[in-house]
Amino acid sequence: MADRELTTIHGTPALVLSGDGPPLDTIDAATEMIGDAAWGEVELVVIPAVRLTDDFFELRTGFAGEVTQKYVNYRLRLAIVGDISTRVADSVSLAAWVAESNRGSQLWFEPSLEALEERLRM
Repeated sequence: MADRELTTIHGTPALVLSGDGPPLDTIDAATEMIGDAAWGEVELVVIPAVRLTDDFFELRTGFAGEVTQKYVNYRLRLAIVGDISTRVADSVSLAAWVAESNRGSQLWFEPSLEALEERLRM
């Protein structure tokens, strides 16, 4: 569990992955922390964008949808944290998905952990 930490972000129990771990390039890798989240009784899993591969951000692959659906099924919120502005600028569909996700409460894209903390204060 060296690449993840159980913590609380503005009153919300969270499992925060470090940016240094292996890429989350398969469904199993991207969702293996669901068990840790359940064990730690967390509500939010925070994944650094640098841990996600191109397949996650290329929506046509279906990888992002499959990953996020697993979190929804387990009633866990998911936050992708990091600068994805270049990816969003290069893809109309990704930009739309990010904007729509950020309007909801299940999946958020934030540029930094500080921005996520601010969102949780609201």
